[in-house]
Amino acid sequence: MKTTVVPPPVPEWFIVDADGKNLGHITSRIAHVLRGKHLPTYSPHQLCGAHVIVVNAEKLTFQAAKLRRKIYYHHTGYPGSIRATPLKKMYSEHPKEVIVRAVKGMLANTRLRPRMLKRLHVFEGGEHKYAAQKPVPLTV
Repeated sequence: MKTTVVPPPVPEWFIVDADGKNLGHITSRIAHVLRGKHLPTYSPHQLCGAHVIVVNAEKLTFQAAKLRRKIYYHHTGYPGSIRATPLKKMYSEHPKEVIVRAVKGMLANTRLRPRMLKRLHVFEGGEHKYAAQKPVPLTV
């Protein structure tokens, strides 16, 4: 019996305004769209998700307890060299990195994850360079 593979559709472009939004709500929706689960032709072994543009990354809202308790860890590779960065410091220095790490943690750890993350475009301000793609607003 011969099997057929449906080719993935041309990726769509969505834009998300993060102004005043919660980090968890916005990133779970972004991960859902990057994975392609919003499409009826979703297939877990194909890259069928869309491109997502996030603007106003520096205007996210957090609960006060989240800013104190959330800690990002990074190991340098040397024994005893684990680095801890609180969310408050990470967000003030690198607001794009907070969104990228949250989305990365929500995607499946497969060979497709780096390719899905390449379709995530995060900007700190309200301007982006993908106006030619005519992105559609994504409801969060």
